[in-house]
Amino acid sequence: MTNPDHAELQRRCELLQSLHRPGTPLLLPNAWDAATAKAVVTAGFPVVATTSGGVAATLGYEDQEGAPADEMFAAAARIVRAVEVPVTVDAEAGYGMEPADLVAALRTVGAAGCNLEDTDYRAGGLRATGEHAKWLAAVRQAAVDADYPLVINARIDVFLGPLIAGADPDVLAQLVPEGIERGTAYLEAGAYCVYPIGLWESDALQRFISRIGGPVNVVKIPPTPPLAELAALGVARVSWGPFLHHDAIARFEAEVASLRD
Repeated sequence: MTNPDHAELQRRCELLQSLHRPGTPLLLPNAWDAATAKAVVTAGFPVVATTSGGVAATLGYEDQEGAPADEMFAAAARIVRAVEVPVTVDAEAGYGMEPADLVAALRTVGAAGCNLEDTDYRAGGLRATGEHAKWLAAVRQAAVDADYPLVINARIDVFLGPLIAGADPDVLAQLVPEGIERGTAYLEAGAYCVYPIGLWESDALQRFISRIGGPVNVVKIPPTPPLAELAALGVARVSWGPFLHHDAIARFEAEVASLRD
């Protein structure tokens, strides 16, 4: 297979966007190479999403922009070529690229959409809301200039640190106002969907979704409510992030260890 031509890429972008339906969420089991992308499609899912953590690990690097951008985009291109459905690429925080260069790279590999995070890995912390919104607006404008209806999923990382630290629901609830502020700014800047990664508690999610004027992506981790409950809350997109890759590697390690028996 080859990368999609301009008309086909536009069609895939439009299809990806149309599948974000609050109450009937788009399910995205995240793939990390061509083989896992094909498995996602074979299982009947209409879109492939990549996981930067899984892709980076496959290439021999750490997540959080530990891998060179050109290697990550080359891996994304192989995934796009392996399937005939839209692919949304986890582009992390944009690898320090200028918006026009980032959009050109995504368009070249044939990405129908992308994740873009508001963490600044070089500075070590979250970008200011206004700064990141301005950058997202430049990404959107670059896509418009290229006649490329890229579906931007803006990841909101304010909940991520507390999740890693094992935060209880009260801590997450306290962060909802900042999450709403960021999500609103990112949608106004041109993102289509927002992704409050780590916001898993039902009441906090409901508050967030009720105040956000666009589709919301939730990551499926052990404390996250069942899919039916997420649908009832109005979630439009559910992804699994790096966790399928983590589980697959754990199973492989166990199988390999058992070969000594």
